[in-house]
Amino acid sequence: MRLLMAAVHVFKPVSIAIHLHVSHIHPVPHRRFSIKAMASHIVGYPRMGPKRELKFALESFWDKKSTAEELEKVAADLRADIWKQMSSAGIKYIPSNTFSYYDQVLDTIAMLGAVPPRYNWTGAEIGFDTYFSMARGNASVPAMEMTKWFDTNYHFIVPELGPDVKFTYASHKAVNEYKEAKALGVETVPVLVGPFTFLSLSKPAKGVDKTFPKLSLLDKILPVYKEVIADLKAAGASTIQFDEPVLVMDLESHQLEAFVKAYSELESSLAGFHVIVETYFADVPEEAYKVLTSLKAVSGFGFDLVRGTKTLDLIKAGFPAGKFLYAGVVDGRNIWANDLAGSLTTLKELEGIVGKDKLVVSSSCSLLHTAVDLVNEPKLDKEIKSWLAFAAQKVVEVNALAKALAGQKDEEFFSANAAAQASRKSSPRVTNEAVQKAAAALRGSDHRRATNVSARLEAQQKKLSLPLLPTTTIGSFPQTLELRRVRREYKAKKITEEEYITAIKAEIKKVVDLQEDLDIDVLVHGEPERNDMVEYFGEQLSGFAFTANGWVQSYGSRCVKPPIIYGDVSRPKPMTVFWSTAAQSMTKRPMKGMLTGPVTILNWSFVRNDQPRFETCYQIALAIKDEVEDLEKAGITVIQIDEAALREGLPLRKAEHAFYLDWAVHSFRITNVGVEDTTQIHTHMCYSNFNDIIQSIIDMDADVITIENSRSDEKLLSVFREGVKYGAGIGPGVYDIHSPRIPSTEEIADRVKKMLAVLDTNILWVNPDCGLKTRKYTEVKPALQHMVVAAKLIRAELASAK
Repeated sequence: MRLLMAAVHVFKPVSIAIHLHVSHIHPVPHRRFSIKAMASHIVGYPRMGPKRELKFALESFWDKKSTAEELEKVAADLRADIWKQMSSAGIKYIPSNTFSYYDQVLDTIAMLGAVPPRYNWTGAEIGFDTYFSMARGNASVPAMEMTKWFDTNYHFIVPELGPDVKFTYASHKAVNEYKEAKALGVETVPVLVGPFTFLSLSKPAKGVDKTFPKLSLLDKILPVYKEVIADLKAAGASTIQFDEPVLVMDLESHQLEAFVKAYSELESSLAGFHVIVETYFADVPEEAYKVLTSLKAVSGFGFDLVRGTKTLDLIKAGFPAGKFLYAGVVDGRNIWANDLAGSLTTLKELEGIVGKDKLVVSSSCSLLHTAVDLVNEPKLDKEIKSWLAFAAQKVVEVNALAKALAGQKDEEFFSANAAAQASRKSSPRVTNEAVQKAAAALRGSDHRRATNVSARLEAQQKKLSLPLLPTTTIGSFPQTLELRRVRREYKAKKITEEEYITAIKAEIKKVVDLQEDLDIDVLVHGEPERNDMVEYFGEQLSGFAFTANGWVQSYGSRCVKPPIIYGDVSRPKPMTVFWSTAAQSMTKRPMKGMLTGPVTILNWSFVRNDQPRFETCYQIALAIKDEVEDLEKAGITVIQIDEAALREGLPLRKAEHAFYLDWAVHSFRITNVGVEDTTQIHTHMCYSNFNDIIQSIIDMDADVITIENSRSDEKLLSVFREGVKYGAGIGPGVYDIHSPRIPSTEEIADRVKKMLAVLDTNILWVNPDCGLKTRKYTEVKPALQHMVVAAKLIRAELASAK
């Protein structure tokens, strides 16, 4: 069965309706306008649906509760509604092939037939079995590595490549989706991950030297791209978009040469197409800008002018005559309403440089990174709602700006926008002078614990009496349907607070008893009271607002609902002390107090854009500091402050790294600077490349760090093989929790032995890669049992070797 089928099936498991908010914008009949009259473009659009329809369809299919045809029908309905609504809203360049069942890079792996041998792919059109095995693993083989898409919270599947890989056109998804839209009467722009970005983001396959030059594979993948392009041309496509965001990174001359080579090789195949190359998330460096804008095969260049403000200077200094500029002035990464007047001023300036007919108004990047539609937020605070724009509203903003440029300015729409902008600036709920002063006082200080980590670990060991290779988990335990029902009913006031507390305590007791039965050394309470590790805290902090359906895809079917930080942040009252002390009362073993760190709360929220990010982070750090100190006073001796997203926020350009790492690491240290030596501070990080920031991780000065390791093929351990000395406790994950696969005792023991080859025995912890929230107890129990048995086996081996 093909990965994507254009056929429409009669079964209709989910009724889907997507409503783009188009007040004040009159629908324009499709294609009845020219570039001169209205030039608007969307880089990409969210896939999950306004109420996560795709998520539920995927999970039903994975659980074998529905068929492939039923899943495909849900997906086809979503795509159709998105295309039709964008067309009705007046967008000229509507993207196709930005939908995905899991990830756009995985889709490109499928398109190129770059399937690792372990999946036993037979060479036919790639179907769901192979596709989802690469994404999630299966009973016999692990999933492919997953890591962050640049500096976002979206995760992509990392291609595994080597000199012997054979590429073949193995998924016709791009052309099928173009045809599907065309059959609906909508002309779209097929979007492909560009060949340069695809290879740049790949990694050497297992057994291939890590210095393998990935870009040397260009000659092998370009023939497949040519086949895809030929198929699209035959299907009637006239415009094609290549996403090449790697161009915003620091690149060496040989990399830029490879980029030029790729598009020079494709030039003849692209003849007759209007070709767009999109960049986003940062400024394009000057040399890359010159190389990009000199390409003959490319007729339009897309730039992020929200996060890439310096690119404006490059455009002003010179833009190629006759080429199109796709000006990304509407923010695809955040949910604030566009300052239409400010954007229109910028666009008019650009119009004077590139010409009226060559300027296209665009989103700064794919709208994948924002929530879907404000229409689905009937209970959101009216004032705050007026300040916001989700993906559907951003489509309207793009088109409104394009119409205004064409002399068709909707004065009512612009006036309402200006009023909302003024309201946000003047609202008294945004600013808290006491919080501002407290955060400002943190600058220039250091905030370090008075004693070094080795002395602290010694004091903690005397108090905790932990065995060698102590076992723990990262925090969350499976969130069952019953547990979710209890939280939902409490929120809807269908059960009393007393009933809610009784139910949550019963769940905590179940988790505590399970961990004691498994003989885990340092316990967690399982976080049954928490919907999300960021939202839970945001709900209890001032300066945050929340949505009902503001879901954003993180990976696969996993969605998060980022809080909105609209004002100054403070902590009115303790947030976790009640549940942590209740859990500690159920066991004599150490019970971790579980907190989310300030940098992660910042990076996993929609952050206010009216002050520097570090100022907001310092405010959150002070709030978490209050919570840490209250936990310690309540007798919690192990406190975990998760900074899963610290690496994620690292700027894409090296010149900006030092400033970010300075305030990010400082923010973490602020949270725990005042605790006693005997209070053990843990932190956790996952699904990023940490090797290049290891010194900053050390500088965080945590007592113990648990960190993702297994899904990335133990990449983390290489930094210790290269001589980095780490004196604090460390727990590189021993198994991947984002796969349903259950690792054996032997497999885990082998991983621990690899760790002991580069890490001191007395600092090593044994734990999973990440929290267990997304797994089922039928997977968690045996996996943790194997983990504990493996730790005990190696303890025994170490003892007998003395």
